[in-house]
Amino acid sequence: MRIGRVDHDGHPRTAVIDGDAVRVLDLGVSVVDVLGVDPVERERIAGRAHAEVPLGEAALLAPVEPPTIRDFSVFEQHISGVIKDANPDATVPPVWYESPFCYFTNPNALTGPGEDIPVPPGCRRLDLELEVGAVIGRSGRNLAPGDAGEHIAGYTIFNDWSARDLQMAEMKLGLGMCKGKDFANTLGPWIVTVDELEDYADGDRLDLELRAEINGTALGTDTLANMAWSFPELVSYASRGTWVRPGDVLGSGTCGNGCLLELWGRHGRDYHAPLGPGDVVSLHVEGIGTLTNAVVAGTPPNALPPARTGRRAPRSAAA
Repeated sequence: MRIGRVDHDGHPRTAVIDGDAVRVLDLGVSVVDVLGVDPVERERIAGRAHAEVPLGEAALLAPVEPPTIRDFSVFEQHISGVIKDANPDATVPPVWYESPFCYFTNPNALTGPGEDIPVPPGCRRLDLELEVGAVIGRSGRNLAPGDAGEHIAGYTIFNDWSARDLQMAEMKLGLGMCKGKDFANTLGPWIVTVDELEDYADGDRLDLELRAEINGTALGTDTLANMAWSFPELVSYASRGTWVRPGDVLGSGTCGNGCLLELWGRHGRDYHAPLGPGDVVSLHVEGIGTLTNAVVAGTPPNALPPARTGRRAPRSAAA
């Protein structure tokens, strides 16, 4: 089943995409409601459509409003290329091979298919990132890898847009990323339930072909089967000492050939210009679909003064 959200009569509504038709579900039925039940109940809920519209006329929204977005980075090819952007002789650090890692990104920066992506304030090196996101359907805590897959309801495409110049400057402080990743997290075009992708299973991974395009030109291809850790393993790791909840999204991280930064690292910064107004980015994932967005001009940053260092003695010390 393909589950999404549409703007219907001016309101966001949960929908089931069936071929070229979009069945809009009853008001009050959320995407999490559909994801969190067994397949039989899901079919029952999906059968109670409020309206039906052609897919070509539907205004698709991001398919889920996640309470959290954890973004991992589990493609060795991506890491080995990215790290060369700053140092051509660099290799993947040994710590990367020890366990998966992730950061939390901003669910309030959610964007959907077809939505324009403004260049973030102050950015001169805008980049795309081709990822797949697993969407949680059942709550869980301290899940074993062998059980964690049962908590995944489906998969969607995730574009983790990146302001590379802002990102790299921020990371020098050692606190992680802020405005370099805080402007657009695009999900879509819908969520494909796990059962729809069974034919692509390769052990605990999915052998789905991945391809990113800028203005119709492909950057290269990869397969989701190249993940260094599987999605069930990522869910297990994410649930250590805490909860994963329905609607949470866990990103795979960028695949090989899935962003410009990796290609800049391998071929030099003249390989391709950073994204700018007028560029159209399309991400293709076999078995899921295509997610397309256009880049548009943004706004300049509001200027802030440099840090004012504190040199005044506390009043208690002067007494």
